[in-house]
Amino acid sequence: MRKAILRLRDGKEFTGIQFGADISFQAGEAVFNTGIPGYQEILTDPSYNGQIVTLTSPMIGNYGISADRNESGGIKATALIIRRLYRGPVLEGRISLDAFMREQGVPGIEDLDTRALTLHLRSHGSQNAILFYPEDRSEAEKALEAFPLITERDLIDGVSVKEAVQDPDLGPGFEKAPAHPVKRFALVDYGIKRSIISCLYKRGASVTLLPPETDARTVLSLSPDALFLSNGPGDPALLTGAVEMTRALIGKLPVEGICLGHQIITMALGGRTVKMKFGHHGSNHPVRDNDTGRTFVTAQNHGFMSDRASLPASVRIWLENANDGSVEGLYSTEEDVRSVQFHPEAAPGPEEAEAIFDIFMECAR
Repeated sequence: MRKAILRLRDGKEFTGIQFGADISFQAGEAVFNTGIPGYQEILTDPSYNGQIVTLTSPMIGNYGISADRNESGGIKATALIIRRLYRGPVLEGRISLDAFMREQGVPGIEDLDTRALTLHLRSHGSQNAILFYPEDRSEAEKALEAFPLITERDLIDGVSVKEAVQDPDLGPGFEKAPAHPVKRFALVDYGIKRSIISCLYKRGASVTLLPPETDARTVLSLSPDALFLSNGPGDPALLTGAVEMTRALIGKLPVEGICLGHQIITMALGGRTVKMKFGHHGSNHPVRDNDTGRTFVTAQNHGFMSDRASLPASVRIWLENANDGSVEGLYSTEEDVRSVQFHPEAAPGPEEAEAIFDIFMECAR
């Protein structure tokens, strides 16, 4: 075991023990996730591309890693910070978290005061950070100083498809594409989780997965029942092409989206997005439905949000966060648009929000 350091952009440092892959100046935006289970889904969620994830649960790795729980082809987070790594036996057919991270070339730090780190990020905000060994301090400090902010980084390249894919095979543990689809979605991939596609398959929908640079003409040539914009990493304000494509299709097709897709829709409708202080990352965020008055618990992972004041009068704030009042969903019956900021597929998280996919299916023509 080797001593390692996590240094934040504001100069705060935390010391722990390296595990997983060897550390080689891993830099990224430091965030925290308050979920208890689901470390595998979190690590493999493409929305965490470019981020160093701190888990607040005190022991991580207890049930190992199973091949049928990956939300993408592998780990997308830059690094993992935890309090204590479980090193005991795991079920047959699974591997340890440490082995998984070594296999994937992703480092972690354990035996670190994750409570103190989380409180610091809550007080001072998510920020760039770097992992390094003590003897590499001088080089690491220079690397962190030069590392670009998340608002300056293209994080979608590498986590999205390069060409159209019809009904991708998601692998074991996920739904299969329907033989006789009832609805057809043109789904633009900004870093989609497999569970989102699985939820659409489960409801009889077929999916044409499209690269993020797809234009409006290409979407219309598919004659889909709806345009669906996926989740993904990074700052939506950088995605001017996606906003233009979406704006061109509003009124021609039903438009739906999740997380980053929701933020793209916000801008296509004329609104703005803003960076949050430390974002929403976890499986216990209450959301209130302003149409029904019902409140339910959701899984979330985002560092940007819709600016409520910027939304046009035609847009209805459908859902909002019961803790801080932030916009969690919107719709416009005039423009045939509907989106949510949280993750109704969960993975990990509570499943009560999955009914959102039924609404998406109903809204598709």
